[in-house]
Amino acid sequence: MISPRWILTTFALVCSASLAGASTVQTEMASAAQRFLVTLSPEQTAKAVFSLEDAERKNWHFIPRVRLGLPLKEMTPEQRLVAQALLATGLSSQGYSKALTVMSLEAVLAELEKGQTGKAVRDPEMYFFSVFGTPKDGTAWGWRLEGHHLSLNFTCSGKGTTSTPSFFGTNPGEVRQGPRMGLRLLEREEELGRALVKSLNEEQKKTAVLGGEVPKDILNDPKRTELTSGEGVLVSSLSAPQQEMAAQLVREYLGTHRPEVAANEWDRIKSAEWDQTRFCWMGGFEPGVGHYYRIQGANFVMEYDNTQNGANHPHAVWRDRVGDFGMDLLKEHYQASHAPAGGKK
Repeated sequence: MISPRWILTTFALVCSASLAGASTVQTEMASAAQRFLVTLSPEQTAKAVFSLEDAERKNWHFIPRVRLGLPLKEMTPEQRLVAQALLATGLSSQGYSKALTVMSLEAVLAELEKGQTGKAVRDPEMYFFSVFGTPKDGTAWGWRLEGHHLSLNFTCSGKGTTSTPSFFGTNPGEVRQGPRMGLRLLEREEELGRALVKSLNEEQKKTAVLGGEVPKDILNDPKRTELTSGEGVLVSSLSAPQQEMAAQLVREYLGTHRPEVAANEWDRIKSAEWDQTRFCWMGGFEPGVGHYYRIQGANFVMEYDNTQNGANHPHAVWRDRVGDFGMDLLKEHYQASHAPAGGKK
């Protein structure tokens, strides 16, 4: 099991990574990945490392299933620390804490499901690290941490860093019994969305609140290659206070990742996509009633669904039409890699 000492030590690592100002994101990620990889045995390396072009890089999901990669369960305590130092380079302190909490809730879920048949194995140590390509500052490569209710995908190149698809889920959303009673994960994502829809007047709700059956899960799931279209009310048509509420909601998703990445994404969204961004809601407006929302621009989408287990099992995803798996960053890399000798295509 994950020890309290391990959590405290790795939390110190994430804080130090977040405060580092001199190194670039790409430099820190490449260095952390290199430090992780040199600790691995040949057998572990064979599990953890893939080529950048390997189909596994885009084989992401958040359900409990058999995965490729190297799980925490098969790492030594020292290797886990170094792996968590890599995780620290991709997330903010808020996001790092959220990711660890997602993993830890597998133990709570195992207790809740004790004695039930047909349930998946719940294990806080079955979270898998994978590295795609050769980590080196200025080159193209990527890495992933994934397991039940968690999928974090990062791509680096000389052009920058992307951090989508990014998925967080939690079951239960609020722990209602046992020693961790009262713990509530993804609370801000839910409350900010609810506050925004409840701020709308009746005319705005006619456009923002969609009819029909509330989706049973997120629509922009791993099976979807083309993202949904924007629906609902244009954020730019809302009042200034309402627009700020929408901005807070977007920044909550972005803020899971390290500040430099979040700031770059917010600047891009604000300058290039905000006028086209729409917000829609489905379902009830009060806690405990199944609900769904989506805030979406020309390329990005942030989506939240809480309908399962009596609206106590939320899923939240951030995806980007051109940023997922660094597709925009890697165009030049792939063109150069597959060009004929002499540089001509």
